Amino acid sequence: MIDKYFKQNVFGISSVEFLWGLGLPAVIESTFLQLFLKSLGASSFAIGFIPAFFFMGCSVFGLLSSYFTSDMAFKRNAVIWLHVVSGVSLLFFGCVLFVFGKIPSIVLIFFIAYAIFAVCIGMTIPVWLNYTVNMFSAERTVTGFAYMMIAQHVARLISSVLIVKWVEKYSFSWKASSLIFISVGILFAVSGVLFLFTREVAREGKKNDRGGRSLVRYTIDSIRDILKNKNFLYFLAGDVDYFVVVTTISFYANYATSYCGVRPSVAAGMFVGFLYTGAILTNIVLGPLGYLRMRDKYILSKGAAVSAMLLIIVFQDVWVFLLASFLFGVSRGTRSIVFAPAVGKLSGLSDATSYFAVAPLLTLVFATGLPLAFGRFLDYGAWLEGDSYRIVFGVSVVLIVGTLYFLLKVDFD
Repeated sequence: MIDKYFKQNVFGISSVEFLWGLGLPAVIESTFLQLFLKSLGASSFAIGFIPAFFFMGCSVFGLLSSYFTSDMAFKRNAVIWLHVVSGVSLLFFGCVLFVFGKIPSIVLIFFIAYAIFAVCIGMTIPVWLNYTVNMFSAERTVTGFAYMMIAQHVARLISSVLIVKWVEKYSFSWKASSLIFISVGILFAVSGVLFLFTREVAREGKKNDRGGRSLVRYTIDSIRDILKNKNFLYFLAGDVDYFVVVTTISFYANYATSYCGVRPSVAAGMFVGFLYTGAILTNIVLGPLGYLRMRDKYILSKGAAVSAMLLIIVFQDVWVFLLASFLFGVSRGTRSIVFAPAVGKLSGLSDATSYFAVAPLLTLVFATGLPLAFGRFLDYGAWLEGDSYRIVFGVSVVLIVGTLYFLLKVDFD
């Protein structure tokens, strides 16, 4: 029955993701954000808080939205409001920066605003993922996600080009940067309205609803349910390379501009442009065209990330960073269309919101510890210059290869 709304749902969710795609290059997995913070005098350790805050928000606060929406058969209204609220903190920071400029406390104000944004996005993601999975039949979920992510990545590509032009013209002046944050906040907030074009159908099957339980009991029961699912635990361990890749993306633009002679405008815009190009092509080939099984798609994701890191370890030319960015895009693009369908399938639940919310909690220490550890090492190892970054990328390669063992133990069928 849900397939009769397939085109309508693809249009609705793709419209939402297009607006988010226009804003994401400035705030998530962002080379612009690294260089913006560097222009404010932030250390590598401080920059490491960006992915750490993001992962912490997704890990901890997703439980709240999972709990309070667990008894809802239809979740569209919750998804709309969560999307609207997510943009407000960035809009607030942009307004503060526009009015007061680079005041001494502006870095602190940014991190407070970004922490609030991470909390909001953390509450949004599990509900949004479950809502999106339930908009498509099991047979067409990957295809639906592929169209959605193509729209997002096309918008990211457009945005990255605009960022290149913007940074070339205004560098990282406080007024120009403030307009970027204001625009992103507005785009995120307005996008929620477009969910009104989508339709959802409540699925039959086992649910992990609230059932009168307290938040603590709901959390404990959800964690216990996941810990009994050994197949899902193997999958979760095999997926931690996602955090490694995001952490690497959070630092490699500074490496390129500081030690490899790459211009900041190129790193802020062209890096993400090539990243999104890789993601778009991957979404098309692995989504609508349907190439590769689920496990093989994950192997491709890991192989692309390892190849990118080896390239920037060995070579320092601009073209190498652009090729590496493309490969990072292949890795991220693959994971973006297979993660949610895989979780929905491996959970065995008709409403897998609890899995989407609790799974990040189980990887919280790794997800937040890795970027902070890498950032601290880069600060202390500054005397090593470019070699400190190459050591970090080398460790990342080892970690990703290690996750392959767990991935091969997952039974996707």
